[in-house]
Amino acid sequence: MRLLFSFLIGLVFANLYAQDTKSQAILDKLSLKINNYKTFYVEFTALIKNTSTGQNDNTIGKGWVKGDKYFATFGDNSVISNGLKTWNIAKDDKSVYESDSDNSEESLNPKKIMTLWETGFKNKYEKESKLNAEIVHIINLYPKDVAKSDYHTIVLYISKTKNDLKKAIMKLKDGTIMTYTVVKLTPNLVIDDAKFIFDKKKFPDYAIIKD
Repeated sequence: MRLLFSFLIGLVFANLYAQDTKSQAILDKLSLKINNYKTFYVEFTALIKNTSTGQNDNTIGKGWVKGDKYFATFGDNSVISNGLKTWNIAKDDKSVYESDSDNSEESLNPKKIMTLWETGFKNKYEKESKLNAEIVHIINLYPKDVAKSDYHTIVLYISKTKNDLKKAIMKLKDGTIMTYTVVKLTPNLVIDDAKFIFDKKKFPDYAIIKD
């Protein structure tokens, strides 16, 4: 009986290890695909809900990426980065927040959003399912350093046939749930470098606030 119990426990752990290996292989393949793009344009919808605060926002995001440079819009706000400096432009208070580019998990870098599993997370294969009649892999991400992360869990939906990220559900510790659904992804298009240059002449009434 003891040998049987040990065998069953070993079988369970072997299955869990196989699931993690499967999810890592899928994520590695997706990372390779995205990182091989010289440029890309991504368009997504974002639904942000928090039942305790009554927040229920639905907006559209767009992003242009070229190497370490990016330009992104999210509702009325936009972000420009030349790879060294980042400018967060807030339309509501007519302010531009300038800071050094960083790799924090709060960054609005579209490439980071599309490859967020690469650093700071453990992963686990959940199951295959259907999303809009398409077969997808569902993979859960869990922060390695729980104390320092705002996230509780992130759920990824990845196309089984096309190997594309279709949706990400980000569950925060404060009860906020952010659902990002990729509407369009266009790789290797021509993007002029001027797209990633902040021109303060275009924002004459905006306050420039440097971090």
